[in-house]
Amino acid sequence: MQHSSLTKTLIALSLFLLLLSWAAACQTQPTPAADTRATDEATLRNLDMEWSKAAGAKDVDKTVSFYSDDAEVLPQNSSVIKGKGPIHALWKGMLGSQFSGGGWKPTKVEVARSGDLAYVSGAYEFNETDANGKPIVDKGKYLEVWKKQPDGNWKCVADIFNTDLPAAAPTTQTKAAAGEKTK
Repeated sequence: MQHSSLTKTLIALSLFLLLLSWAAACQTQPTPAADTRATDEATLRNLDMEWSKAAGAKDVDKTVSFYSDDAEVLPQNSSVIKGKGPIHALWKGMLGSQFSGGGWKPTKVEVARSGDLAYVSGAYEFNETDANGKPIVDKGKYLEVWKKQPDGNWKCVADIFNTDLPAAAPTTQTKAAAGEKTK
């Protein structure tokens, strides 16, 4: 009798494990998130070109609207600028009376596989006039980091740009401060 009881237990256990494995196999596997990188890259390229057009038109408010509320801008020869208020002031100065046009064009857009972060890089050209009214063409490069917001829209969270123009020669005062001989 003990043998029969043990056999029944083993059969019951085997059937239970078989049913458990069958139930697990029948469960649907989670579907991986769709790869939207190509669509996101096209969206970001278009956003970046719209942003450039806004700056070229000297529309400071629209230019600043592409940034997230906590964005950081890292302009050359300046400290980091954080938040929309200070960024607005930066762009207002940059697009002021000496600015006569220009913009930028993305050359590379890369979206993370996760679909929530991306970067855009490219070249810019701004036309300005110096204090004497002489035209200046500033050409340079930029790198932007974009983040998908909870509402699904993309906003720039970090922006750095710098000129390709040669650095200005040090002034006499700077040379003197550095201990160099002045003529």
